[in-house]
Amino acid sequence: MNNISFFKYHGAGNDFIIIDNRDLSFPYKNEHQMIEKLCDRRFGIGADGLILLENKEGYDFEMVYYNADGHLGSMCGNGGRCVVAFAHHIKIIDKTCEFLATDGPHKAEVVNPEWIRLQIKEVRDVEKGDDYYFLDTGSPHYVAFVDQLEGLDIVTEGRKIRYNDRFKAEGTNVNFIEKQADGIKIATYERGVENETLACGTGVTAAAIAYYIQEGVQSSGPISVQAKGGELSVEFESSNGHFKEVWLNGPAELVFKGHI
Repeated sequence: MNNISFFKYHGAGNDFIIIDNRDLSFPYKNEHQMIEKLCDRRFGIGADGLILLENKEGYDFEMVYYNADGHLGSMCGNGGRCVVAFAHHIKIIDKTCEFLATDGPHKAEVVNPEWIRLQIKEVRDVEKGDDYYFLDTGSPHYVAFVDQLEGLDIVTEGRKIRYNDRFKAEGTNVNFIEKQADGIKIATYERGVENETLACGTGVTAAAIAYYIQEGVQSSGPISVQAKGGELSVEFESSNGHFKEVWLNGPAELVFKGHI
């Protein structure tokens, strides 16, 4: 049996198993069923995803991210912030860093050990439909505005979109947005988890950009986004539908560490 050391982090309730794999000792990189078991909330540790921190020449580290279904995932914004907090905790970075993820390089800043700023990829193409926006912030996101989140069955409504004819092959994350006086509230159905999560970093980013477009906001941020697991904010520069210098700000907290 393999003895695996792990750390459990969460970013606004979006939780992750993080493993220091700089020595490449993690034995299950190609075994999605074992990773899925580690993420299982009844038979394993329990998490929305699993992250390996590995060495990468030219960067402070590489983030290798698996969804809770055990398969390699696209970029995870809250996971990215959590792995930066972990890298700071184990003292391989100080206040700033640059790491590699599946969608390319990312910069990050440690505002304090439990509050991380993460740079998200630039967004150039935003599809606007009759009642939705669709854009890629490192992961694909469908954003729909609703009058009220309370009482909305996020899982049922999210699955209808995630598994419709357009998206069922590759999948998409689905975000429902309610406008507030000082920003927006959000609820997200995540592909790969195939359930609602308490927060989604790339979804929060996509929602803030959609809100900016929908409302014709004059300032580029920060936009406050209230997820079910906590509050985050997004800031960016906008020019002719091109969004750059996109930063996701929010909590990243160590919950516990252990061995399994």
